[in-house]
Amino acid sequence: MGNDNLTRREFLRSAGAMTAAWLGPGTARLFGARPDRPNIVLIMADDLGYETLGCNGGTSYATPHLDRLAAGGMRFEHAYCAPLCSPTRVLLMTGRYGFRNYREWGVLDPKEQTFGHVLRKAGYATCVSGKWQLCKFDDPANADHPRRSGFDEHCVWTWHYRKKKPSRYWDPFIWQNGKMLAGTEGKFGPDIQCDFVIDFIRRNKHRPFFAYYPMNLVHAPFIEPPDMPGKKRVGGKGQANYAAMVAYMDRCVGRVIAELDKLGLRKKTLVLFTGDNGTPKGIRSKMGDVTIPGGKGSMTDGGTHVPLIANCPGTVPAGKTTDALVDFSDFLPTLVELARTEPPAGVPIDGRSFLPVLLGKKKSVREWAYIHHGDAAAGPKLRAVRTQRWKLYADGRLFDIASDPFEKKPVEENGRSSEAKKAREQLTLALKSITGRP
Repeated sequence: MGNDNLTRREFLRSAGAMTAAWLGPGTARLFGARPDRPNIVLIMADDLGYETLGCNGGTSYATPHLDRLAAGGMRFEHAYCAPLCSPTRVLLMTGRYGFRNYREWGVLDPKEQTFGHVLRKAGYATCVSGKWQLCKFDDPANADHPRRSGFDEHCVWTWHYRKKKPSRYWDPFIWQNGKMLAGTEGKFGPDIQCDFVIDFIRRNKHRPFFAYYPMNLVHAPFIEPPDMPGKKRVGGKGQANYAAMVAYMDRCVGRVIAELDKLGLRKKTLVLFTGDNGTPKGIRSKMGDVTIPGGKGSMTDGGTHVPLIANCPGTVPAGKTTDALVDFSDFLPTLVELARTEPPAGVPIDGRSFLPVLLGKKKSVREWAYIHHGDAAAGPKLRAVRTQRWKLYADGRLFDIASDPFEKKPVEENGRSSEAKKAREQLTLALKSITGRP
């Protein structure tokens, strides 16, 4: 595919050509009455690997709402993120790989422009509700951090407050629109944040809106959600609580979808659902007879392969499964193209808009996905480039993921594997094109 780092001018030229293609003469109007101004709801669950959803073949958990969302839209088999939440969130929001802008855990560089900035500038109402984890709210300078990061409204867990990590679930500490939310005793944090998203949608139903919903569920501690017997408010370990949390997460998604239906907004709203990294270690999930161990924090598929569902009735093809590659730098340029606006100026954007895939116009927009764990100092074992089948680390290890999904043994090209040799050559060039180094 060549160098995947687009300049602003190149991005605008390619986005303009694509927009003309799908909004040209004779093309059916998309997104209801506002083809150029779709509403966008981006939902991201916490610690939810690809194998957890029934629509992906998972058999351990109940995910009926997400399964229906996939059946009525498009399901991606190859979406990849960073192995842990903080670098993934920075990557997702900026469209830029970690070696460019990741500074430290729980910090979003204030110089960075996010998809919130871009869409707010384009006239969208914007909100974030759920897990922020990009600043410390006990620093008075961060009181309006989400607003300065592009969001008109916010309702987020204060992951760090007064030198502690307070509860995200029962009796939660929630920072809402610049101050600590009162009256949360006896309440369940995910309910408060789901209610906030729904209220935001109701209040902005007559204008374009962007609701970014990075859920707290299903991250540890593995508690019993409100609909489980006992409703214990302490953390626990074990498969049963994790399964209950997955089911509750699914119901929260279902509540948002039901509200869009009730307001008549489904055909005007693109809903995207994904996860921020793999399933926690210690959790074991089934895909039929195959057991998938949680791999959060790992550069393997267990840490980086996540679900991705896109749904917009009448626009995104229903019942479609795609093997198109998506890495998390691709979300910002996709939202930019959806909103028919401009990307952040003066910085390279690493992502590629996958809107052509969503519209059924292209099979894929990239030939490889890049996985980077950490900042610019990340070592060769924390940098990899991959296709659907092959994965090459910067230290030279090549894996055939199709036959070795847990990366047990690197492939040795000995003249008998022409496919492996070709894959190494192609991915080596790709790796050099990203960072200028192997």
